[in-house]
Amino acid sequence: MKVERKHACSQQFCASPLSFCLTGEAFGVNVTSQTQVVRGTVGREALLSVSYSSSSSDKPVIKWQVKKDKVKPVTVVQSIGTEIIGNLRPEYRSRIMVFENGSLLLHKLQLSDEGTYEVEISITDDTFTGEHYIKLTVDVPVSKPYIQMMASSVLEYSEHFHLHCSHDNGTKPIYSWLKGGKVLTNDSRLLLSHDQKVLSISRVLMSDDDIYACTVENPISSMKSIPVRLTVYRRSSLYIILSTGGIFLLITLVTVCACLSFAVDVVPKPTTLGRRSPMPLYVLNEDVSLSFIYKTSI
Repeated sequence: MKVERKHACSQQFCASPLSFCLTGEAFGVNVTSQTQVVRGTVGREALLSVSYSSSSSDKPVIKWQVKKDKVKPVTVVQSIGTEIIGNLRPEYRSRIMVFENGSLLLHKLQLSDEGTYEVEISITDDTFTGEHYIKLTVDVPVSKPYIQMMASSVLEYSEHFHLHCSHDNGTKPIYSWLKGGKVLTNDSRLLLSHDQKVLSISRVLMSDDDIYACTVENPISSMKSIPVRLTVYRRSSLYIILSTGGIFLLITLVTVCACLSFAVDVVPKPTTLGRRSPMPLYVLNEDVSLSFIYKTSI
C-alpha cells in the first residue's frame, strides 16, 4: 500500500515514505567547503570555512563536533544562526565564533585542538541535515637546525663517520640532507637513520669531500641549517696524518723540516798564505740551541 506524504517539494507529492518526490528530487541542506585540511599554528587562529545552501530562509541550526584518535566525538559548539546556545566547554570559552554561513573560528590555538571537525547544519523545513568534515592540524614552527659531527676533517678510507642534525623547537619534524646542494638518499655507503636525523658514511672516500646541510620541516614551517664543510685527506705512502685533539698535522716522510727561531752569525775561518781552502768551514756561534756544521764547496 502506498502512503502519500507531503514534504518541502514545491507542492509535489511523494509516493513513498522516503523523502524523494516523483521527480526524483530531494530537498535538504547542502554543506560544502573549499578545503579538507586546515594547518594551524599554536597561539594563532584557524578558520574552518564552510558554506551551505537550502530551500528555506529560516535560520540554520549549526553543530560542530571534534573527533580525536579513538575518542568519542566532543561537541564544540551549537548555535542557531550565529547565536550560541547552551554552555561551552571550559577549553573553548572565549575562543569560539560561529558565522552565518556555518563557518567556525577558533582563537588562540592549542595543540589539543587538533582533530577532525564535523559540522551539521539543519533547517526545520528541510528534509536532510547537511554534514561536512574538516581536519585541523596544530603545530609549533620548527627552529633552525644545526649539524654536529665528530670532526671537520677525516682521513680517506675511515669507517663509520657520522653527522647529526638537531633542532630545539617544533612539532612533527621531518629531516632531510643535502650534499653539494642536492638531496641525499640512502645508498651503499651513505646511510640515513630511520628518522633521518643521522647521516652515516660507512667508508669515507675522496668524493665525500663536500658541503653538507640538513633541513627540518613540519606542516607549517621549514628551516635549513648552516652548511658545513667536510674535508677528506688522501691517504698516501708519502704522508701520514696525525690527529691530536682534532688538530691535524701533515708530516712528509721525504723531507724533515726543523723550524727553529734563532739568529745565526756566520764566521769564516781565515785562510793561510792568501790561498783559499778547497773546503771552507763555517761554524755557528755557540749561542744557538742546536749546533751543527755545514760544509759546502765554492
